[in-house]
Amino acid sequence: MLKVNGINVFYGDLQVIWDVTFHVKEKEIVVLVGANGAGKSTTLKTISSMLTPQKGTIEFSGIRLDQLPASSIIEHGLVHVPEARRLFPDMSVEENLIMGSLTPEAKAKRNETMEHVYGLFPILGERKKQMAGTLSGGEQQMLAIGRGLMGHPKMMMFDEPSLGLSPLLTQQIFEMIKKINGEGLTILLVEQNVRQTLSMCHRAYVLENGRTVLEGTGQELMNNEHVKEAFLGI
Repeated sequence: MLKVNGINVFYGDLQVIWDVTFHVKEKEIVVLVGANGAGKSTTLKTISSMLTPQKGTIEFSGIRLDQLPASSIIEHGLVHVPEARRLFPDMSVEENLIMGSLTPEAKAKRNETMEHVYGLFPILGERKKQMAGTLSGGEQQMLAIGRGLMGHPKMMMFDEPSLGLSPLLTQQIFEMIKKINGEGLTILLVEQNVRQTLSMCHRAYVLENGRTVLEGTGQELMNNEHVKEAFLGI
């Protein structure tokens, strides 16, 4: 479904991504793991066309994303749930969800999808008139996921969905990601919680200093000596 092939990415004159290559198959959960500054979030931003690679290609369902503006990415069925959630704090829960459903296809299915979101996250239905900025961190993350689902995506990219959450809420968010994947949605996940994500993914890639250095199933990487030492404290 997604093919990232040899991308180089710069911030101004500073190169931060070197020849990163990976792929995501339909209905998979694929995880990008790595230390802070490894290039994980930059990779997601590049897939979303917020950044343009100076080299390499990005294809989604056969369409070259690296040649498209960021505003058109969602029209092809790819949704990015960014780090720190990036909600509209002075808009209600319901208004935030509506903002996620502005493409023609998503508009046509808005009511149906919103009911589905409220079914996944009942607390959002209870607080649909509440301002998003007044929600707890966990509730805001639920809303960010819900807003992404409102776009009727084929694939969702999550950037650090457990950031700032308690262990219990983190577990709940990961369970919800597994649930929506079980409903057929493809997932690309960036996350610092390496142990948790490797245990739930189909495949994973390790990024170090802007390069892909390892790949394999979650279990294979859990058993890898370098991953154990660098990320699992074993």
